[in-house]
Amino acid sequence: MMGDLLLSVALGQVLSLLICGIGLTSKYLSEDFHANTPVFQSFLNYILLFLVYTTTLAVRQGEENLLAILKRRWWKYMILGIIDIEANYLVVKAYQYTTLTSVQLLDCFVIPVVILLSWFFLLVRYKAVHFIGIVVCILGMGCMAGADVLVGRQQGAGENKLIGDLLVLGGATLYGISNVCEEYIVRNLSRVEFLGMIGLFGSFFSGIQLAIMEHKELLKVPWDWQIGLLYVGFSACMFGLYSFMPVVIKKTSATAVNLSLLTADLYSLFCGLFLFHYKFSGLYLLSFFTILVGLMLYSSTSTYVAQDPRVYKQFRNPSGPVVDLPATSQMEPSVTYTSLGQETEEEPHVRVA
Repeated sequence: MMGDLLLSVALGQVLSLLICGIGLTSKYLSEDFHANTPVFQSFLNYILLFLVYTTTLAVRQGEENLLAILKRRWWKYMILGIIDIEANYLVVKAYQYTTLTSVQLLDCFVIPVVILLSWFFLLVRYKAVHFIGIVVCILGMGCMAGADVLVGRQQGAGENKLIGDLLVLGGATLYGISNVCEEYIVRNLSRVEFLGMIGLFGSFFSGIQLAIMEHKELLKVPWDWQIGLLYVGFSACMFGLYSFMPVVIKKTSATAVNLSLLTADLYSLFCGLFLFHYKFSGLYLLSFFTILVGLMLYSSTSTYVAQDPRVYKQFRNPSGPVVDLPATSQMEPSVTYTSLGQETEEEPHVRVA
């Protein structure tokens, strides 16, 4: 049990390290080379997803083929792709208006969004220890924000702080929606389907957004091998994050993943101590270990669904056959989804219309 608990926490930290790599390459591109191209950077990631996962779906046969999936639920994936694109864009854009501390704190808004959506749409139910773990994690983030104020790391223009704060809240809300949809898809359909559809619609709509909003900025980039290497590094970290996150979400949950990602800013800060000569505060270490304690608390106890998942899946698959149970039969107990991704029984693959 302890081994599974540590594995759950470790998987989340891998995602945080990938986000750290994304942040560092973005910082070098924007500050050292004045390449402010967030849409282009996301576009590169969506192209990679398209080349790897969308093409994989295209060569599959039967109901898992790309055309069959598009025929059944293309508009759902189109909406999800737009949500994912704009979530990335809004948070990156917010740095131009508000402070780093505000972004770090307000970005935690994704956690209550994920909890509420999981409660109402995934029927996940939490126990007291889960809420205690969540509160401890958020206290750790507050400790880090306080350390930023003490050492003077409140970066950002701050002239239109309200606009920046609203952008962060909007981005966090969209991230929450995207993460919960991702958990639903990887648990009931497949990881490859999710990434393939995100790659398809993400490439298309981010390409349009790039052509409209960022083509002039792209022409200003002073291209050389260093900038090219930074773009490659950014794309590799982003592609790794998108590819690995569904695995971790299926093993744990969307809520657990977002709690794990709270340490990403701390990894970036520790790297910044050596690369950018940031000032150090002992509160950063306190913040890091506080977040880890919160993660251990959250992951130590299982969550559960509110009703039998087969009934839930029948509700989501109205075109499927409905089996009438005998009046004397007794409904089996609900499957328990744990924060470590374990289930009390194996669910068959169900096609969702």
